Amino acid sequence: MTEQASIRLNTSTGARFAKIMGIGGYRPRRVVDNAEICTYIDSSDEWIQTRSGIKERRWASDDETVQMMSIAAARKAIERSGLDVAQIDTVIVSTVTHLHQTPAIATTIASELGTEGAAAFDISAACAGFCYGTAMADALVRAGSSKYVLVIGVERLSDITDVHDRSTAFIFADGAGAAVIGPSETPGIGPVVWGSDGDQADLINQSEAWDEARKADTPRWPVLQMKGNPVFKWASYTMAKAAAEAMDAAGVRSEDLEVFVPHQANMRITDAMFRALKLPS
Repeated sequence: MTEQASIRLNTSTGARFAKIMGIGGYRPRRVVDNAEICTYIDSSDEWIQTRSGIKERRWASDDETVQMMSIAAARKAIERSGLDVAQIDTVIVSTVTHLHQTPAIATTIASELGTEGAAAFDISAACAGFCYGTAMADALVRAGSSKYVLVIGVERLSDITDVHDRSTAFIFADGAGAAVIGPSETPGIGPVVWGSDGDQADLINQSEAWDEARKADTPRWPVLQMKGNPVFKWASYTMAKAAAEAMDAAGVRSEDLEVFVPHQANMRITDAMFRALKLPS
């Protein structure tokens, strides 16, 4: 019997740190104020602002597709990063409103941008999607699997919003944001704190599965539905807890922060987070 020679597998090595090199965004042209929303639901501008802090939102026009908004945001981010688009080697797109199961929209975005064969894939993490994408990009850069990663968060939630639903019509809207993540000589992205809670799946979900809608006697278009009060209670506690854990992991105190960018679905949730984290006003 001969002894088989041991094989040593090569592995990739990356940068010690990663950072955000450039950001970009796109907001649709059409401004929808609360007065217009109140033509669809029994409500008032005062009620909407009191409950949510929202005065207006943007709804995409027919030409402002998920692809188009993503490209616009991405080009700004790449330009501000100082990179050539050909240097982008990975594209991550977070969305729940690309209404094609395949191919991943990240592939067509990468192609239209001219990234020359970059790795490209979609993730579906709803409100947390951009944060998930950024965490993945940071890990890819530090692992050596990628050098420059384009992360895009994009939604056309108006496509799956029931404008006559009083609990959701004034909340959801459209737009895109993008960031280029790359190597850094100093820490630019702190430790990630993430998770999930599938026990709360019924708080915000799709009204019915696509196969159920297809089998219905009268075809229906599935829409978002939300249980407002339980969402408020869960989000106020969970988001503040995650933020506190992230600051602790990064070794940052609330008084050290110069800018705090919260999830912006509801001003009451944001205010509750500020109080829980004891952030300066």
